[in-house]
Amino acid sequence: MHIFWENIWKFPKFLISVFLGFFLTAAYPFFQLSKKRKTLYILLCILTLLLVFLVITLKEMLGYS
Repeated sequence: MHIFWENIWKFPKFLISVFLGFFLTAAYPFFQLSKKRKTLYILLCILTLLLVFLVITLKEMLGYS
C-alpha cells in the first residue's frame, strides 16, 4: 500500500512536466522565429490581437459592457 501512495504523490509532478513539455515543444518554432527582429514584431502584434480578440469575445459572452 505504501508504494501505491508513493505513486499517487508522484502523479502531479508527472502531469505538470507533461503539460510543460507539450507547451514548450509547441512553442519552439515561435522561439526560433522570434530571433529576427522583424518576425518578433509580427509575432507580438499577432499575439496582442489574439489577446484583444479573446477579451472582447469573453466580455460579450459574459454580458460585461
